[in-house]
Parts: sequence; C-alpha cells; structure tokens
Amino acid sequence: MRVDIWSDVVCPFCYIGKKRLEAAAEQAGLELEVHWHSYELDPEAPVRQEVSNSERLAQKYGRTLAEVEEMQRNIAAMAAEEGIQFNWENANSGNTFNAHRIIHLAQSKGLGSEAKEAFFYSYMTQGLAIGERETLEDVAARIGLNPVEVDDVLNSEEFADFVKFDEEVARDQLKVTGVPFFVFDQRIALAGAQPREVFLQVMEKALEAPQQANPPAEDTAICKEDSCDVPEK
Repeated sequence: MRVDIWSDVVCPFCYIGKKRLEAAAEQAGLELEVHWHSYELDPEAPVRQEVSNSERLAQKYGRTLAEVEEMQRNIAAMAAEEGIQFNWENANSGNTFNAHRIIHLAQSKGLGSEAKEAFFYSYMTQGLAIGERETLEDVAARIGLNPVEVDDVLNSEEFADFVKFDEEVARDQLKVTGVPFFVFDQRIALAGAQPREVFLQVMEKALEAPQQANPPAEDTAICKEDSCDVPEK
C-alpha cells in the first residue's frame, strides 16, 4: 500500500506517527510503499539556535518556560510508549531544509525511510545539531549514502526544488496546517500521530472502496508552526 507522508525531522509527533504507522502495518500484515515529503515547521530558522530548545519554543509559542518543559515531558512520555527516547533537554534545533534535501537524495536510492529514521534519532535521541553539515554528513554515512554525492548535494541547490514542490502541494492542494500528514493510496488523508487502531481503520478503508475520507479533527497529536503539544483527553 502506498503511503505519502509530509513531516519535519524536528517534529516529535512525526516520529511517533511513523512508529505507530509501522506497528499498525505489521499488525495488519501490510507492506507499505512510503513516499516521504518535506514540510518545514520553521523555514526561517538559523542553522543552529543560540538558545536552548525550550527557550526557543517558549518564545515561539508565547508560553512560559515551565509550560514548555511540561509540554516536552508529556511528548517524551508519549514517545516512550512507542520505543522512542526523546531527550528533549538536549534537543538542538535548527534549519531543516538541507536535511530534507538529503532525505530526497536517500529516497532516490530507496533509502528514504532509513534517512528519516536516522534524522529523527539524531535530533530527538542523540541531540545532534540538525542544521549543521557535520550532522547531515553523519546521518548520510550512517545509512550508506555515497559521501561524494552527499557533498555534491550540500554544495549545490540539488533537490531544493523537490523540497519546495512538496511544501507547495501541502499548502495549496492538501491544505495541510500541521504534521505529520498521511495520504493513503493517494486518496485517504489522515492528520496527526493517531493511535494505532486509527491507522488500522484507515488502512482497512483504503483496501475497501475508493472513497475519500476527511482528515480528523485538529485535537490530535500534531505539530504546527505555532504549536506542538499533546492534546487534552
């Protein structure tokens, strides 16, 4: 089954959503053909932030530091349920444009999901500076990309159009307001890091009749440009 996914590598819900989708597919005995698409939550971000991630989020979302830290702890607890160690205290955010370009390079080699997983892990578990070239090269080497090709991409504008096209499709055609955002079989949309049972239901529906499903309400686990929080029960 084809699944198109729009996400950003600094979005914890995108990592959680990836794990839930994979678990649901395994439970259903389905093999997924995943196509990763770029979505930058903060296109204007510098290569490396000069303040801590919690301070940055407090400034961005207009919250207190204590509120942001509580938000991060809640997300970390949700991530832990999916086997993800989210070391939010060490998160080192930055511009993700080049990471998306490397993911497109990897995807052209059949390594898109490996690249996505490696970037998620680098940012959320290892606390590596996601916008810095050293991190990009480390991730690329880890999944077996040719270092010469990686250098060629980073020294040029290669795959920049791919990133911009993905974001145009998300904004203009799909009306995406936050990530993760999934499209199953190119016709059924699902927004947010939904529970596994929801992924199962949507995959079952995609296997049945060619009908369009509406994205769920916005009270789900989703990152937007102005918020990234665990919804209240």
